[in-house]
Amino acid sequence: MESKVEEREFLALADAQLARLETQLEKLVDEGDVDLDYELKPGGIIEIAFADDSKVIVNRHAAAREIWVAARSGGYHFKPQDGRWIGTRDGQDLAEVLSRCLSEQAGETLQLDL
Repeated sequence: MESKVEEREFLALADAQLARLETQLEKLVDEGDVDLDYELKPGGIIEIAFADDSKVIVNRHAAAREIWVAARSGGYHFKPQDGRWIGTRDGQDLAEVLSRCLSEQAGETLQLDL
């Protein structure tokens, strides 16, 4: 059974998840193993840019209480569930989907540990 997450709780969970993502992206950039750049934008948005000028956008969507991912391969929505972010359509984990999307657009295997 899905529980209703209050907006304040959602924002805290989403901001913590986005901060973990930022830390992972910073690590990838610092290690110099991948050609990507990222920018934090107001309102809980992380824009990730690749050498081929493609982008992956990750943002929190407070009204839906979801984290949304827009990538070349499509759009994905995730809800908090039991300490994880689970895809609303397919039940996949946010870290798995983001790792796949980033790998596809970077042209090399990237693994996020969120």
